[in-house]
Amino acid sequence: MVTLEQVMNHPDVKVYIQRANDFLGVIGYTEHGERHGKYVAKNARRILKELKYDDTLCELAAIAGYIHDIGNVISRQSHPTSSAFLASQFLKELGMPVEDRVLVMSAVGNHDEAGYDAVSPVSAALVIADKSDVHRSRVRSEKAIKFDVHDRVNYAVTKSELLMNPENKIITLKLEIDKEISDLVEYFEIFIIRMVACRRAAKLLDCSFDVMVNGTV
Repeated sequence: MVTLEQVMNHPDVKVYIQRANDFLGVIGYTEHGERHGKYVAKNARRILKELKYDDTLCELAAIAGYIHDIGNVISRQSHPTSSAFLASQFLKELGMPVEDRVLVMSAVGNHDEAGYDAVSPVSAALVIADKSDVHRSRVRSEKAIKFDVHDRVNYAVTKSELLMNPENKIITLKLEIDKEISDLVEYFEIFIIRMVACRRAAKLLDCSFDVMVNGTV
């Protein structure tokens, strides 16, 4: 079985992630590099593990989470599709069976919230883990928060945590937002589509998805 560690140590993957993050920085996007990849990998694996999915699917979710944004090295436009095709090359090289490769590819190819839906447990875990990464650590420059609403909303989130309640089948994104920086209306104006995507993904996992902001669901 191909592991996340093998993928992380692949020389091509290291370059894809670093350069994709660099390119996104040039055009003004939040951080999409090593930190983001590790965050998504960790939480995608945890979601399936706590819901008692088998070890293979948990590992595939972690791999998909780590590499889901590598297509940004080609272009931000249609980056899920680019990410999936790039992934197929090195995953085959690492010896991943085709049955596992297509699960990773379809998860990566369907992780964007606009016009895509989760198609498998691996895919659903990736969507939720990816869209839950909202935090000020993703903002590249504090100066940007004055004129970029995405940076301002991310910077306003001082704490974010993905909570699992497998017994009651509830997944909760818990946020602490500094309302002096950005109000709740602005947050939902930017992220409502992502939260809807998380809700659809949670449904595939037979779960509900909630957002708790400053202690209120």
